[in-house]
Amino acid sequence: MDTPIQHLEYTDQATKQMLENVRKRKKKFDDVKKWHYISIYGTLFLTFIFSLYFYIIFVKQYSYNFISMLSAILNDSVAVYFLAFIIVGFGAMNLLKQQKEKKEKEYQELRCEIVDRSKDLWKKEEEWKNRHVVFEIMKKQYDINLYHEKK
Repeated sequence: MDTPIQHLEYTDQATKQMLENVRKRKKKFDDVKKWHYISIYGTLFLTFIFSLYFYIIFVKQYSYNFISMLSAILNDSVAVYFLAFIIVGFGAMNLLKQQKEKKEKEYQELRCEIVDRSKDLWKKEEEWKNRHVVFEIMKKQYDINLYHEKK
């Protein structure tokens, strides 16, 4: 369990475990989100480089005939590798987007459950009055908003 969560006052062990779980899911979501953006920018960069390569090598020399241009592209191993990497990058983008949406859904569901069950999690009056301290720590340390259900 992470140190700031362990040292929370006015919170029982079960609630601390729920907060730790939401922290872990937020971290997984952020990691997948970061890799998704890396795959987007990597694929765009490869596409840009391939476009320049394509124009310089093929369009300038074979612009008079499409069939000869296509034949030259298929015979050039660099162009084929570029196309293969771009296709793999596009597939990775789509796969990581699906994973990102799944991780975000899991994170948001658990976060909303904590918001919904806050009256049950902080039952005692002293705990209820001081729950804002827990919410502030979660917001500052982990960027997890437990004040409202909406993102």
